[in-house]
Amino acid sequence: MTALPEGYELTADQSRIDAQAAHAYLARSYWSPGIALEKVERALANSLCVAVFHRGEQIALARAISDKATFAWLADVYVLEDHRGKGLSKAMVAALLAHPELQGLRRWALSTLDAHELYRGFGWDTPAYPERLMERMAPGAHAPAVVQA
Repeated sequence: MTALPEGYELTADQSRIDAQAAHAYLARSYWSPGIALEKVERALANSLCVAVFHRGEQIALARAISDKATFAWLADVYVLEDHRGKGLSKAMVAALLAHPELQGLRRWALSTLDAHELYRGFGWDTPAYPERLMERMAPGAHAPAVVQA
């Protein structure tokens, strides 16, 4: 596992994951703008998560969604801007890849706009058969509900 700089602590203890801290970042991220806190809470509760803390504050998160037998999706990897460049995302990805419940999986997948080189360092690559991949998108799924008066 990647060592963290002094003053940083990585945890996989689900009871310590701060959904409000995660929501504060994810609601402004390019991949889930406007996501509701309740959705973040549900997503975290149904995932294996790791987080990094600095001075008691959660400043980074990554999660894996998996059947724990054949497949995992890496999602919501972020590090707050003031803490980037310290290897925190590498430490979180390494921790999830080493997680005892995620061993022996046939496939991991993810989607990223700008972190391809980070993930290549862990063995991810362009799909061998991209023509086989499909997705079903619901672009407005995270938009706040409009309340009619």
